[in-house]
Amino acid sequence: MTLRNWILLSVLGVIWGGSFLFAKVAVAEIPPFVLVFFRVSIACAALLVYLWHRNLLARLELRLAVPFLVMGLLNNAIPFSLLFLGQTVIGAGLASILNATTPIFTVLVAGVLVKQETLQAHRIAGVVLGIAGVAVMLSGSLSGLATDPVWAQLCCLGAAVSYACAATFARRFKSLPPQVSATGQLMGSSAIMLPVALLTSSGWSPVDVGPVVWMNVAALGLIATAIAYLIYFQLLAEAGATNASLVTLLVPASALFLGWLILGEKLDTIQLAGFAVLLTGLVVLDGRILKRKAPA
Repeated sequence: MTLRNWILLSVLGVIWGGSFLFAKVAVAEIPPFVLVFFRVSIACAALLVYLWHRNLLARLELRLAVPFLVMGLLNNAIPFSLLFLGQTVIGAGLASILNATTPIFTVLVAGVLVKQETLQAHRIAGVVLGIAGVAVMLSGSLSGLATDPVWAQLCCLGAAVSYACAATFARRFKSLPPQVSATGQLMGSSAIMLPVALLTSSGWSPVDVGPVVWMNVAALGLIATAIAYLIYFQLLAEAGATNASLVTLLVPASALFLGWLILGEKLDTIQLAGFAVLLTGLVVLDGRILKRKAPA
């Protein structure tokens, strides 16, 4: 990759790592489902303006309404809801680590359930290591060595499963510019989350939310979703999907650092051990480090 690609990758890793921090601050004063609606609707509005500027609004065809709804459900509504629910009681760093299992579940969904991909040896090894890492992290809470509720951690893992299903479903949008499919799914998730937000916001008032929290909400929608999508698509175009997938390794590291620096969060020893095993699994799953250099 070029220096520009590495810069884009690093910026994206920091932004998506920061999204867990934004969510942790915002969910303290805003109900999780309401926060999801704010995130997707703000991002949707921003990307609609972008499509209008690029003369791409016509690509949002009515025939794609149902696929956009399904994609919005799998890639936004379900995972964001589960992550924000989990983050009501667990830290940004732990949530990001559990969410980093997405490539593990993507291999299982694409390779085992729908058989879209071939299960190579390094992928199987990566999946086994990844699952082992998750088991180690959960064992801390199950044994009482860690205080983070198991249900909240399972919510974050559920989000990763939903992302994996979305990645498989997204193949039908190959003919669309990625910015268009991203906007379409955000329109779908906004439509899904509006009634959910209204039904679950009883007793909550936006006037009770402080300015710092609203700044984090804006950052979630504009920076961590709309701008992050555009950076990701640019990286995909310039460096390819394999190189862009390296962001998976950077997100939990940046979230852990920001959580420690700003919120004073810390992981227990057993959680750090599980993260190390999971990170090893992700590296093995990626496969590049295992490839031998071709002979000169």
